[in-house]
Amino acid sequence: MPLRNDFLWGGATAANQCEGAYNAGGRGLANVDVIPHGPRRRAVMCGTEKMTELEEGLYYPALEGIDFYHHYKEDIRLFAEMGFKTFRLSIAWSRIFPMGDEAEPNEEGLAFYEDIFLECKKYGIKPLVTITHFDCPMHLITEYGGWKNRELITFYKKLVTVLFTRYKGLVQYWLTFNEINMILHLPFMGAGLLFEEGEDQTKAKYLSAHHELVASAWATKLAHEIDPANQVGCMMAAGDFYPYSPLPEDVWAAKGKDRENMMFIDVQARGDYPAYALKQFERMGLDLGMTEEDERILRENTVDFISFSYYSSRCITTQANVGESTGNAFKGTRNPYLKASEWGWQIDPLGLRITMNTLYDRYQKPLFIVENGLGAKDELIPDGKGSWTVDDTYRIEYLKAHIQAFKQAVEEDGVELLGYTPWGCIDLVSASTGEMSKRYGFIYVDRDDSGAGSMKRYKKKSFEWYKKVIASNGEEV
Repeated sequence: MPLRNDFLWGGATAANQCEGAYNAGGRGLANVDVIPHGPRRRAVMCGTEKMTELEEGLYYPALEGIDFYHHYKEDIRLFAEMGFKTFRLSIAWSRIFPMGDEAEPNEEGLAFYEDIFLECKKYGIKPLVTITHFDCPMHLITEYGGWKNRELITFYKKLVTVLFTRYKGLVQYWLTFNEINMILHLPFMGAGLLFEEGEDQTKAKYLSAHHELVASAWATKLAHEIDPANQVGCMMAAGDFYPYSPLPEDVWAAKGKDRENMMFIDVQARGDYPAYALKQFERMGLDLGMTEEDERILRENTVDFISFSYYSSRCITTQANVGESTGNAFKGTRNPYLKASEWGWQIDPLGLRITMNTLYDRYQKPLFIVENGLGAKDELIPDGKGSWTVDDTYRIEYLKAHIQAFKQAVEEDGVELLGYTPWGCIDLVSASTGEMSKRYGFIYVDRDDSGAGSMKRYKKKSFEWYKKVIASNGEEV
């Protein structure tokens, strides 16, 4: 069983990492804008250091990104040249509702995204739109407490109703919340959560997650009502945990970590909380404030497909003095059998196949790989034609191995896969580190970690390689 004929090859971005123009077109300030580059970044992302406005003397890479706001026609033309069938992008909430609680949306923001979708349509590219890729208007954080406050469900419903109505016929594929499980690891970046001294952070995270899950179900309901052609997916930061050893305690620890992540998708794909999560909440003394309407909305509005990011598998042990590994926001045990990227993310193509089988066995819904890629330092070299390029053979090898792995999951294991959108198809700001030097794209953007550069775009070696992969529907990798 080869890949389906309408397989959605493309690439993925996020507004807060590429769009820039943070104060143009009536856009308001958001949590993602005030996360600085440098040593304070991690504390701000976690919500342990409060930052609700821009401070003089700090560099905020999201404010300009790669200026996709002014370059989108050029960039989409390059995506079309590669043969993209889909382009994953996100909506900046504060571009549509600058404060988040206005009665009417911002027309300039709505028109901007409409122009993008029309540009995609011109080239036959189907937008895959993430409604919330970590963005939360700052006003909703300072005045309401972010997603801790149940009232954000109402504001989110208004947002999605506007989006589904305005872009009916232009957008068919939607994702509600990007990496929804990231709320447990980077709560300010993921959901606009700030913590007071002595506050039970774990309770606050799970209560906020419940509000997001209910909002997601409402979005799914509204999407199907406004346009029955809409397909709505959830999105998680995925990657199975391996036990470091056959020690039963290690196996149990790995299972617990997998369950921690799966809980979110259990609710979105099955319609209710798993028993283990309810028992955990009971032990914590956590009251989710679950209403009968919540239960009904969750149960009756499960997602159409499961989307996920995959960069690496994870490993865990209960034993002491074992090396540590990093990957995305997840820290774990170093797997001695795997190589790692320059940023310490362990490379495991077979882990993608394993993760896909875990998800498909559990949910029996189509999958969509919406992030996968290698962050690396790229060097511009002359292309012999009067311009510049990057010999990123290392990126080609990484992506080739992962494409082969997901093809095996489809062809040999029978997993239903809708598409593949490698992360950062054009270089953009790293969410975890704020660096531009951690590059993922097929297209190089001339910008450095301090914000200097011409913003010129250059095709890397991987550009032509991925173009051939798409043209052959994955038969030539």
